[in-house]
Amino acid sequence: MDFQKLADFRNTHNPFARRLGIVVEEIGPGRARVTKTVTAEDLNPVGRAHGGVYFSMADTACGSAMASHGHMAVTVNASYNYFRSANAGDILTAEAAEVKSGKTICVYDVRITDQNGTLLGTGSFTFYRLEQTIGL
Repeated sequence: MDFQKLADFRNTHNPFARRLGIVVEEIGPGRARVTKTVTAEDLNPVGRAHGGVYFSMADTACGSAMASHGHMAVTVNASYNYFRSANAGDILTAEAAEVKSGKTICVYDVRITDQNGTLLGTGSFTFYRLEQTIGL
């Protein structure tokens, strides 16, 4: 599997993540890293990054790690823990790592940090592996 080609594919074939400014930086066997700079449009009414920003980054990172096996997948369950908030201008990184890679059910853990390495939250995402392969 050409992981750089897969990252490029994920960046060009995910209009939702692209709209949010989430970029797949790296994919490897059972792992992935995505980044995003928080903008004014990402803020909630109290001036902090909206929880959906973190959740979307986490889902994108875990989905990209899942894709490292060459199959399409869909999220069937997810849990995310919010520890700290980010501000406009912060650069966030979500790193996903495989916990279980099964024939149909796969589980990934994710950590989101800011540009200073401060842990903002963690999550666990479960995917259903589809028979459809990623044709690169």
